[in-house]
Amino acid sequence: MKLSCTRDNLHQGLALTSHLMTKNVNLPILQNVLVKAEGGTIRFTSTNLEMAVNCTVRGKVEEAGEYTIPSKLFFDYVSLLPNETIRIDVQDGQVRVECGTHKTKIHGLGASEFPLVPRVEGEQTFQIPVEDFKRSLSEVLFAVATNESRPELTGVAFSFFTNETEGRLTLAATDSYRLAEKTIPLISKVAEPFTIVVPSKTLQEVNRILSIFKDDVELPSSLTMHLSHSQLVFVYGPVELISRTIDESYPDYKAIVPSQFQTHTVLDREDFVKAVKTASLFSRSGLNDVTLLFDPSENQLCVSATDATRGDNTTNCSAEVAGQRNAVTVNYRYLLDGLQAMNADQVVFEMIDGGNPCLLTPKDATDVYRYVIMPIKQ
Repeated sequence: MKLSCTRDNLHQGLALTSHLMTKNVNLPILQNVLVKAEGGTIRFTSTNLEMAVNCTVRGKVEEAGEYTIPSKLFFDYVSLLPNETIRIDVQDGQVRVECGTHKTKIHGLGASEFPLVPRVEGEQTFQIPVEDFKRSLSEVLFAVATNESRPELTGVAFSFFTNETEGRLTLAATDSYRLAEKTIPLISKVAEPFTIVVPSKTLQEVNRILSIFKDDVELPSSLTMHLSHSQLVFVYGPVELISRTIDESYPDYKAIVPSQFQTHTVLDREDFVKAVKTASLFSRSGLNDVTLLFDPSENQLCVSATDATRGDNTTNCSAEVAGQRNAVTVNYRYLLDGLQAMNADQVVFEMIDGGNPCLLTPKDATDVYRYVIMPIKQ
């Protein structure tokens, strides 16, 4: 294999793929990136056996071939090279890299040992607006369960459906203590409604890939998603990410989302965040409890917490409170996660009583983003 390409192209290809490498005692080749040169393109592939990333960049190929190179070492070395043409030549199990006055040799492994990355023929294909998708990931991923005792909760439920004549995608995540749900438009139509569960690690990798491209104006405004049986592929520009889906069915979470309320409150989001943060300094360690008291007669919210060793605090903020005087104790970390995910000046907090789930939504987009938080029962 003999090739040359710009430092920027090589750096981008490695930045998009080298992150996926994994340490595996039985398969040390998983720490390598597969470099395949043919035609006028160079293709980088890495895998951790659960997912794989391919990235194709332009280059000049003098001798076609493929070889694997240690991912992190190769990426770190290329990051330090000047912005000039890089020449790569594989000879006798060594990768010779030249760039201007810089020359090095890296030990690699033959491509025949690299795991085969399957080609996924998409039975269904959807186009998802990139900006909407990136925002939705930041609004739901934090609510995914980290405990793997229930594998389905370690993923995000993707529900495809049609709203009037337009396709829609709802992303939902829960760890049983809180639930985040976001609905975004699809460019594609949906023939029949269905749900799949996508591993959160896959979506974190998609998010990382999209963030690398955030300043590239030439790339498409939509992300392509191919689905086939228990696998899926995300395609964006020169990159494709292949992953399995989670086989277990996602729980019917809609049953716990309250629809009728005793108290309805509209608050300034920043004021609410500051009040919760202030009270949290006096919450009990491990419990992270703050109590929210909604008072319609005073049109205010009192956020309080008490700790036997540190003291107590009550912070008031003005609010539009309708309905009954009501109070609930919640985990302040979960509450802040939901508030900070919302891109809104005002939020709506609705509740039945201190023993039932509470619903938090942005004031002007209550049907687009919903955050449910379970109370701490006294």
